[in-house]
Amino acid sequence: MKRYNGVIERYRKYLPVSSKTPVVSLHEGNTPLIFAPKISGALGSNFKVYLKYEGLNPTGSFKDRGMTVAISKAKEQGARAVICASTGNTSASAAAFSAKGNLKCLVVIPEGAIALGKLAQALIHNARVIAIRGNFDQALKIVLEISQNYPVKLVNSINPFRIEGQKTASFEICDYLGRAPDFHCLPVGNAGNITAYWKGYKEYYCHRKIKQLPKMLGFQAKGSAPIVKGYAIKNPKTIATAIKIGNPASWKQAVSARDESKGLIKAVSDAQILSAYKFLSQKEGVFVEPASAASIAGLFMLESEGFFSNLKNKRKEIVIVCTLTGHGLKDPQIAIKSIKHPPVVEASTSTVVKTARI
Repeated sequence: MKRYNGVIERYRKYLPVSSKTPVVSLHEGNTPLIFAPKISGALGSNFKVYLKYEGLNPTGSFKDRGMTVAISKAKEQGARAVICASTGNTSASAAAFSAKGNLKCLVVIPEGAIALGKLAQALIHNARVIAIRGNFDQALKIVLEISQNYPVKLVNSINPFRIEGQKTASFEICDYLGRAPDFHCLPVGNAGNITAYWKGYKEYYCHRKIKQLPKMLGFQAKGSAPIVKGYAIKNPKTIATAIKIGNPASWKQAVSARDESKGLIKAVSDAQILSAYKFLSQKEGVFVEPASAASIAGLFMLESEGFFSNLKNKRKEIVIVCTLTGHGLKDPQIAIKSIKHPPVVEASTSTVVKTARI
């Protein structure tokens, strides 16, 4: 059996790399596509829903797919340092891959708007982290200006190499299923992911690896839904910090993915996100960060609105893939706040049995 060595080695012919590219990899990608029987059953007998669990990447999020390409290309171009703005996952990934590739890493974050699990990752990987009194969009503007005037490479998703790496997730889905899904649900924050998935599906279609293209279904948080509302939001608000972005860098590309695929981008509430977050953990056994649950929240919302009504009980099997962007341990505070704390009892078997109601 051939050893797995990361997305660049697996999908090299579809990526902008050459024999001269010094590959920096943590063996990212190759994440599971998990069948979700309870979600499938909620939609109908002919529906098959799968979860692309990107939380099992090396730093716990989908960002690693793009970062391996971005960091590898930065080294090929002679860079000694990289920079990014982040709400968390990008900083963790950039810091880890920079450490692996012997590059300096500078991260600019919005003060108080990054989950501690993600901040801890960036710091332990020795990134230089600076918090600003502002939001993500201001942080992105700052790092863009710095990258244009100083010898550092920007590794946010406006870097095209990030999108190139992230598109490999759609390749994996098609390789596993032997086809493209009918619908693909995913959270939308800075909008690089919906852009990347759509790019990957189109490329596989052009290479005749698949015979159809999916409809892309993107979901923003209601308090942070600039694409849905049609204008930038100065002060976005949501518990899902990973998609708390008021002016997405890949806005136009996300709209193109929506329109070209005949899909949609809609908003879900924080309450819907939390409900889906708990459902995934308690019914499907998959623990994700809140932003990841937006894809499931959106799927449940569309079901309640009758979006899939004309597809129910047909002979044709309807395949839906939902991207889960990050692991639940990225933001453990939300889990702790949303569940009951365990009872503390005497250290005796009878007391434990009684309390557990065995």
